[in-house]
Amino acid sequence: MKYNRRESLLALGTAAGSLSAARTLAANTPTTPNSHPAEQKFRFCLNTSTIRGQKSGILREVELAAAAGYDGIEPWIPNLREFRDQGGSIPDLGKRIADAGLTVDSAIGFAQWIHPDQATRTQALEEARRDMDMLKQMGGTRIAAPPVGAHSGDAPVVELAAAAERFAALQKIGTDAGIIPQLEVWGFSKNLSRIGDVAWVAAETGHRDSCLLLDVYHIFKGGSDFAGLSLFSDQSLQVFHMNDFPADPTRDRINDSHRVYPGDGIAPLNAILGMLAGKSRTITLSLELFNPGYWQQDAAVVAVDGLKKMQAAVKAAGF
Repeated sequence: MKYNRRESLLALGTAAGSLSAARTLAANTPTTPNSHPAEQKFRFCLNTSTIRGQKSGILREVELAAAAGYDGIEPWIPNLREFRDQGGSIPDLGKRIADAGLTVDSAIGFAQWIHPDQATRTQALEEARRDMDMLKQMGGTRIAAPPVGAHSGDAPVVELAAAAERFAALQKIGTDAGIIPQLEVWGFSKNLSRIGDVAWVAAETGHRDSCLLLDVYHIFKGGSDFAGLSLFSDQSLQVFHMNDFPADPTRDRINDSHRVYPGDGIAPLNAILGMLAGKSRTITLSLELFNPGYWQQDAAVVAVDGLKKMQAAVKAAGF
C-alpha cells in the first residue's frame, strides 16, 4: 500500500460537468445525507483511496462525496498535509466539509508507533500528535493506527505485549488531543495481521476506550474467521472498512488492488453486516478500495456506484 503521492488541488466548481453527472446519478441513490431513520444501523463514508487514482485533490473529493450522498469522508493524512503545505487552511477545509453535509468519520495516518526502534517510535508519536491536532482542527475524531513500520517481510516479530505497550503510548497522545486511535488490522502484515492480534493488543493497553479498525479484505487476507466480528462492543468498533474480494486470486496471492465493490465478490457480507449491526451502535461503513480499474473511470461515477453497492449490500442483509 503506497501512501506518498501528489495530488492536484482543484477549486470547487472547476469540474461542473462531472458534478452534474454525479448529482444525476445520485438522484437514484436511496439514501441521502440527514435522511436516515432513527433506527439506522449504518452510516456510509467514502475513503478517498477509492478515487485516489484520479488525483482530484481533497476539495474535489469532498465535493464528490457530498454530491453522491455519503454521510462522511475518510481522508488520508498525507493528502491533508499536502493541502496544508500548499497553502490550504485545515479549519476552512473542515468548515467546507461540514457545509457539504459531511462528517470526518476517520482519517488514515501512518505514524510508525509500533516500530522496533525506540528513537523512531519517539519521532512517530510526535508525528501522530501533529496529525491529530490537524485532524481536530477539521472536526475529525478518529485516526487509523496500522502497524506500519513493522509490517514488511524483513521486520522483526513484535511480541503482542510490546505492541500493547506501544499502542498505549499512542492512545495517550490521542486522549490529550481528543482523537481516538483505531488499531488497524493489516492482513498482509508480519505483525497484527489477524483479528485476534489486534483484539489482544487493544484489550491489554489498559485503556477503557480501546478501538479497532477492521476491514473485509484484511480479515480475509490475514486468515481470520469473520465470526470474530461478533465479539466487539459499540465502543471498540466504530468504523469498518467496506469492500469485497473475488474468488481468484487465492488468499496467498490476493492484494489491495484486487478489492472490488461490496457485493461484486465472494465475501459473506450478509453475515458480516449482521454481526456489525447486532449491537445498539450505529457503525460507519467506509468504502476503501484500491482498484486500478476504478481509477480509470470518472471519479463521480465511482463514488456513486460505490455508495449504491454498499446500500444494496446493507439492504440484502436485511437492514
